[in-house]
Amino acid sequence: MSYFEIEGGAALAGTITPQGAKNEALQILCVVLLTEQPVTIHNVPNIIDVVLLIDLLRVLGVKVTEHHKNSYTFEANNVDINAIYSPEFFTKSGKIRGSVMLVGPLLARFQKAFLPKPGGDKIGRRRLDTHLLGFEKLGATFIYNEAEQGIHLSTKGLKGSYIMLDEPSVTGTANLVMAAVLAEGTTTLYNAACEPYLQQLCTMLNSMGAQITGIGSNLLTIKGVAELTGTSHTILPDMIEIGSFIGLAAMTQSAITIKNCGVQHLGIIPQKFEQLGIQLLIEGDDITVPAQETYTIQSYFDGGILTIYDHPWPGFTPDLISIMVVVATQAIGSVLIHQKMFESRLFFTDKLIDMGGQIILCDPHRVNVIGLGRKQPLRGITMTSPDIRAGVALLIAALSAQGKSTIHNIEQIDRGYENIDVRLQALGASIKRVMV
Repeated sequence: MSYFEIEGGAALAGTITPQGAKNEALQILCVVLLTEQPVTIHNVPNIIDVVLLIDLLRVLGVKVTEHHKNSYTFEANNVDINAIYSPEFFTKSGKIRGSVMLVGPLLARFQKAFLPKPGGDKIGRRRLDTHLLGFEKLGATFIYNEAEQGIHLSTKGLKGSYIMLDEPSVTGTANLVMAAVLAEGTTTLYNAACEPYLQQLCTMLNSMGAQITGIGSNLLTIKGVAELTGTSHTILPDMIEIGSFIGLAAMTQSAITIKNCGVQHLGIIPQKFEQLGIQLLIEGDDITVPAQETYTIQSYFDGGILTIYDHPWPGFTPDLISIMVVVATQAIGSVLIHQKMFESRLFFTDKLIDMGGQIILCDPHRVNVIGLGRKQPLRGITMTSPDIRAGVALLIAALSAQGKSTIHNIEQIDRGYENIDVRLQALGASIKRVMV
């Protein structure tokens, strides 16, 4: 266990490069189970959730060669499928929600899978129905064993089908795509997620010999093939880190350049920060946030108060809602922030209120933030990180606040952000990791 001690209130400066995308890595790593041939993956973020998933692959018998901390080759030519019933697999799977995406590849190639109750952030109900109903459509059966707290899945051979997803779940879409590429016949996924990370997954699978069309849309057509080959793949920069660094610069009145952002894959994210009044200078693949004394929230053309809400891609990602709440506390003006997907994600605002933020929690999904325009800076407090994204939002708040802050349960932050304290120290942040 460890915690952060932060002395806030100082401007930062410099250049920072985002890590590889966590949400893409958790999908891409599961792909290696679909082929016996070597798969090399670059720009892998060295974070807790990714390390856990790589350990799970090792438990299954996948050979893992680490070239350096962000580049690996995986070879799944000697998988022990019965390892899914081992205590080690059960324990490690229960610590990471991304383990659910092992099911599609295991069913496709080995005709069976076991899913312990997955772990992850406690941000609200995150049901598995989309995954399970989709697997049923492909010809799998599943049984929930209450004593084992897990789901047994099996098939005599997956067959292509038309699947209308009940929600555009990113992990659900990824899981079903990975299952369908080796199924007999053609699978059509409608209401599919189309996030850049999903596009990356489909493009990678096609490079291995899969036949997927409709990439980038919500209608995917997958013609099953008999086998896949190896490939090499590079993970995109993490758009959530990029958004976090934009918010950090605005809150601390800092001039920060974010290098190699993959700007073409950021969608509406830059526009949403600009709606809060934050200036962004985009040159090539880099984003510079100049130091701003103040920033003013835009209103609608009819004078209405701005609303920022999450929405399936190409809408605004829910993983940056926590950052938007923090950034709005020091803006000029008011904004309604609506987190539609998860009913517990906004509860961290009680810490921001303790820090002096003017926030009204309307209900579990909506907050009204009244910007202070820096007339009343946030003050340092002791707090606990409830989940990955709220943890970084609180870290940004602490770096902008007057005085000392302490953040406990930072293992949650480490699950999604690689060496965040060291990288922020390089920008001049006063942040210390204390081991206990």
